[in-house]
Amino acid sequence: MSSSADPNAKYQSPLTSRYASPEMAANFSNNKRFGTWRRLWYNLAVAEKQLGLPGITTEALEQMKANLDNIDYKVATEEEKKRRHDVMAHVHTFGLVAPAAAPIIHLGATSCFVTDNADLIIFRDAMDLLISKLVCVINDLAAFAVKYRALPTLGFTHFQPAQLTTVGKRATLWVQELLWDLRNMQRARDDLGFRGVKGTTGTQASFLALFEGDHDKVEELDALVTELSGFTECYPVCGQTYSRKIDVDYMAPLASFGATAHRIATDIRLLANLKEIEEPFEKDQIGSSAMAYKRNPMRSERICSLSRHLMVLIGDVLQTASVQWLERTLDDSANRRISIPEACLTADIVLTTLQNVVDGLVVYPKVIERRIRSELPFMATENIIMAMVKKGGDRQECHEEIRVLSHQAAAVVKQEGGENDLIERIKNTAYFAPIKDDLDELLRPETFIGRAPEQVDRFVEKHVKPALAPYADSIAAKKPAELSV
Repeated sequence: MSSSADPNAKYQSPLTSRYASPEMAANFSNNKRFGTWRRLWYNLAVAEKQLGLPGITTEALEQMKANLDNIDYKVATEEEKKRRHDVMAHVHTFGLVAPAAAPIIHLGATSCFVTDNADLIIFRDAMDLLISKLVCVINDLAAFAVKYRALPTLGFTHFQPAQLTTVGKRATLWVQELLWDLRNMQRARDDLGFRGVKGTTGTQASFLALFEGDHDKVEELDALVTELSGFTECYPVCGQTYSRKIDVDYMAPLASFGATAHRIATDIRLLANLKEIEEPFEKDQIGSSAMAYKRNPMRSERICSLSRHLMVLIGDVLQTASVQWLERTLDDSANRRISIPEACLTADIVLTTLQNVVDGLVVYPKVIERRIRSELPFMATENIIMAMVKKGGDRQECHEEIRVLSHQAAAVVKQEGGENDLIERIKNTAYFAPIKDDLDELLRPETFIGRAPEQVDRFVEKHVKPALAPYADSIAAKKPAELSV
């Protein structure tokens, strides 16, 4: 029988036990959460003293500052069992190590002063971590696009062969969506405000009483605590909590990024099946326990799997925002403790995995070239018709000759499993003798890619580089993506 102290004896979320980066896991840890609570209490006391509230001594502030991270979780747990209130349990625990401050910790505040304001700080820091990873993915994928800007590849619509594009141009489609995700995440991060000091139902009645009816002092207190906590502005009005619609605005870019990541990883999985592009495959990695030859796209599959989870979490905050009765109801709390941290942790894992995939993408030009050769003759028929017309041929007559030969070649490919021999048929048909020597030039893949290379160049110069310029430090500090098994 396993001991209850054994971590293997109870469920652990794989988001933290298996996948998440240490930085993101730490951001949602108890140390970060309760340490932030203490900093908020300290900021409140500093502001109240600065605005002339009596009873807050220098000794009290010094003791609080010296014990911001000195959290006795055993005492806090026992207090919460006794009081059935997590905030008051931590008020008491903080007071034990800062006894001079015990009478004034949490003075005038409601629980949401620490819970909501701490959440906003933690969410802001989480978004900073995500943005720092996203810009690195964009930077590396843009470099991949530039490297393969002119490598022709068969385009697909409906996953059926279409006109040619280039490997680099296709990658810019992924980069463009990631740039939109960057814009959305940065906007959501910058839009985060601070709940501030608003009191039990948002009326600031308790603080108005503390400052003996001085409305200006209460407004100054709100602004000062907001500034001390690292925000430029607080929400002008709220109930007991900040509006849960803020959580919707925060989560929407993460869900949208999940769709982008899923799309990119799916494309890579399709290309892996075609053997044109593969994600990195380690020297000793095993693709299948039964089929030793397999090279499964496991990283891309993981991205898809986790992205589906990320995309659906937006439903939690939407529903929570819609049922906040009047000044508040407590049915938001348990849901938010799960849904928002999980969204950030999941996005973090997806980004780490996506960076690993992007940094190690393997391209197989010969396979790509072979597939082009098998399809290009059909796509070149219009060019061949136009070449014949320039030599004096009749377009309708030429079209019929090509149509017949195309169907014959298609039958060889589809019914006999043979190679596309359309060009050989054209060369061996007397009707096409006037352009026989031009066929090789007419079939050069480079002539079928339009402006794809130039589009890559312009896109990177005009859109990618300016978007990434503010994040140069994050890109320079990038570390190799380390994945858990």
